[in-house]
Amino acid sequence: MEIRIFEDAASLGLAAADIFAQTIKNKPSCVLGLATGASPIPTYNRLVELCNAKEISFADVKTFNLDEYCDLPKDDKNSYYTFMHENLFNLVDIKEENVNILDGNAADAEKEAADFDAAIKAAGGIDVQLLGIGNNGHIGFNEPADAFTTGTFKVKLTESTLQANSRYFDENPMPHYALTMGVGSIMDAKKIVLIATGPAKAQAIFNTVKGEVTPQVPASILQQHPDCVLLLDKAAASLL
Repeated sequence: MEIRIFEDAASLGLAAADIFAQTIKNKPSCVLGLATGASPIPTYNRLVELCNAKEISFADVKTFNLDEYCDLPKDDKNSYYTFMHENLFNLVDIKEENVNILDGNAADAEKEAADFDAAIKAAGGIDVQLLGIGNNGHIGFNEPADAFTTGTFKVKLTESTLQANSRYFDENPMPHYALTMGVGSIMDAKKIVLIATGPAKAQAIFNTVKGEVTPQVPASILQQHPDCVLLLDKAAASLL
């Protein structure tokens, strides 16, 4: 596990973008695993700049998103489908057929999850997976549990996650379920880049890096990944 510490979220975002941009340059048909939330926005902004400057192209890139809410219209302002299109996909030259986002409204969630895992495998696996981290150490929507999850699945969100995310929901009620890549799916990525900013993430980062590997801190499994880099601002790294 490599740890890199930055002055602020902006410089961290540039560093994460550099990793993804270099992956695209080295392998124009690469497969990227993407995440949502506030943390990745500087990274996506930089990738848009590089694409507009013709330094990289998403024309042959395939993407798979970590997760999506259930029972929320995909065009809702809080859906991860909307987030990704507003912050990246609509702003670069990616083909819509190469964008893969779980359908949280699928009639058969189990089939949707299995099909998603099969599509990742058919694409050759994820070359670089971007992750954020929850205050409780969750990655994707893999919450603290008694065992590590495997493939993509439907999850009931914990009270702490509902409280953390409910501030975004002022029209439609906050969904209580989501579809998410499992820990096993995430660990199958060839490279993992986890980004964390702010003092609220400091304890989760400490537990991830210094604590025991336990499903009670899902991100702690990253200690066992052969190519994982943590990009942290000084606040998130303050307890290390």
